[in-house]
Amino acid sequence: MGSAALSAAAKSIRDWSVTEGRTNTLPAKVTDSFGSLVFNDKVQQERLPKPAYRALRATITRGEALDLSTADAVATALKDWAVEHGATHYTHWFSPLTGITAEKHDSFLTPASDGTALAEFRGKELIKGEPDASSFPSGGMRSTFEARGYTAWDPTSPPWLHVASNNVTLVIPTAFVSWTGEALDKKTPLLRSMEAVSKQAVRVLKLFGSTAERVFSTCGPEQEYFLIDRNFYFARPDLINAGRTLFGAKPPKGQEMEDQYFGSIPERVLACMAEAELELFKVGVPVKTRHNEVAPSQYEIAPIFENANVAADHQMMTMGTIKRVAAKYGLEALMHEKPFAGVNGSGKHNNWSLSDEFGNNLLGPGDTPHDNMQFLVFAAAVLRGVDRWQGLLRATIASAGNDHRLGANEAPPAILSIFLGDQLTDIFEQIEKGSAKSTKQGGTLDVGVSVLPKLPRDAGDRNRTSPFAFTGNKFEFRAVSSGQNIAWPNTALNAAMADALDSVATELEGAVAKGQELNKAVATLLTKLIKEHKRIIFNGNGYSAEWEKEAGKRKLLNLKNTVDALPELVTPAVLKMMDKYKVLNDREMHARYEIFLENYNKTVNVEGQLMVLMANRYILPAALEYQTQIGQSVAAVKAGGASAPQAKKLLGRYTKLVDKFKSQTDALEGVLDHSGGSAEKHAKYMRDKVIPAMNKLRELGDEIEVLTPHAIWPLPTYREMLFVK
Repeated sequence: MGSAALSAAAKSIRDWSVTEGRTNTLPAKVTDSFGSLVFNDKVQQERLPKPAYRALRATITRGEALDLSTADAVATALKDWAVEHGATHYTHWFSPLTGITAEKHDSFLTPASDGTALAEFRGKELIKGEPDASSFPSGGMRSTFEARGYTAWDPTSPPWLHVASNNVTLVIPTAFVSWTGEALDKKTPLLRSMEAVSKQAVRVLKLFGSTAERVFSTCGPEQEYFLIDRNFYFARPDLINAGRTLFGAKPPKGQEMEDQYFGSIPERVLACMAEAELELFKVGVPVKTRHNEVAPSQYEIAPIFENANVAADHQMMTMGTIKRVAAKYGLEALMHEKPFAGVNGSGKHNNWSLSDEFGNNLLGPGDTPHDNMQFLVFAAAVLRGVDRWQGLLRATIASAGNDHRLGANEAPPAILSIFLGDQLTDIFEQIEKGSAKSTKQGGTLDVGVSVLPKLPRDAGDRNRTSPFAFTGNKFEFRAVSSGQNIAWPNTALNAAMADALDSVATELEGAVAKGQELNKAVATLLTKLIKEHKRIIFNGNGYSAEWEKEAGKRKLLNLKNTVDALPELVTPAVLKMMDKYKVLNDREMHARYEIFLENYNKTVNVEGQLMVLMANRYILPAALEYQTQIGQSVAAVKAGGASAPQAKKLLGRYTKLVDKFKSQTDALEGVLDHSGGSAEKHAKYMRDKVIPAMNKLRELGDEIEVLTPHAIWPLPTYREMLFVK
């Protein structure tokens, strides 16, 4: 089977090359196609009556309520625009707590009395949909017989058209809530958190004389992923059902040559990337960067910054588009955090900042950050937010998949810390000692070649081992995993910052009210914040054992796995804070805790069952076949009157290995038979019993793979999957 998959992969590459050679044409002008399938501001301005357009813009930019008459006008214009582009259906598109997106399509067509049909779409249909909520995870918030749920239009995220081979669908980004108004999705709490952080940030800005009435959390998530030939994918039950390889011996060559990173992009992959980008441009996703990543067959795509809720929608669109387009090129996109053991896994670096309604980046330090009091206040608030709510932030990136990645030499450790860099660290140290009087400058970098220009040098280097790093004008939450919806970690970030900025604003407002000069009040506040929260600052090697010890001395949390991290969601302090800022109430938080625990348990159980299946149906039959061949060879040599000591030695070693493998398969099957007790107890059992049994079985299976002839081995190998492109 492995050889068959390799032959099929080679054929698909040949077929693609021939087709590409016949049909290769230059793409249309990108600037003409960008946003062409989006009901964006330009289209709104052209098609909406002026009062409706002004009302919609007020909703989008200032958060004002939208009345039904405006919704009717928007719905009519939206329907006409969509139908002109060939749309027959519309869907309210949302992100339930399954971790993927959901949609239910309804037709625009309404039968008329004369036997014809009309295309109709009203404001009520735009604003609200009603999918059955009973089959989506609710974490105990609702009984299974309580089915009513509502999708609510998010006017700040523009509708777009999904164009397939023979149909066009109008996609309307929405939130998803229960009949009781509780959030059943990931967008609703994100929007609530954006309101919360905006309210508190505006209080701080007003102290510095700003007239801004709104602040937006912004985000630019980088997406890492693997592309492998689909023939290999379909020949691997583990990739199909678990998203990662549960067996697979280390190949002779992995990533140790470091020749993949930023290398030349293979032609078929580049063609796939280019088409995916073109499709994303059409629906308004501002992707900017593409390149080879560190591991073989690993790649990255990154957009520019957008408001966090739009960025979250666009990020889900990006993942879906890459997977859909990859299939056209005979490729499969793998978004799992660790699809291949022994090589780097994939993350989703979440670049986060705050921006006022005028477009000013509140985490932009300027040329002299030591003089930029407003920037220093917001930067110090980040210290407070991340330090105080490190457990919450850690829990939002916890999953069975990310457990394979965090802490390895490819991703940040599970300990939350902040990298500030030399320049900002020096300023904060000056403030702690009294006052900041200077800013470190990088100067210029002379590369020693006369024809090359002297380059401006940054004041400090970057740190790829930090889970939360300042990168010049934003913070990069590097621990976010490749397959998750970024709405959840951004919700936590916004809530943590709302709490921090609330504290900052309250203290400064109180000081000013008592007659203290703002600069003196800020200086006092900054000194206090830095002293209280400097333990979260770490600019060194996050991979080192010394840092783990040092973090322990600083009493930073070291939540090494999902089972340890998830309880942080329901600590009294977190529950109180999330409810205070109206992000999620007690029931909504406990529901997420239950859902994420259940997801962990189900994921590990599925993987364990898959390993037993693959062991019994794939690996053991191949191993027994080879064992028989060795035995027959030894018998034939012996019958000819000769001895075969090496063959006998191989037979003995191989037979013992196969016996151990079968015993461990049975052992894994035995430990998987576990029921009863709470979800928490079951999760601990999965972590402590099932996963170690899976790891032992994998070691034996991978050892068998190394010894078994390729012609017999039934699964595509790492050597094939990672290097046949």
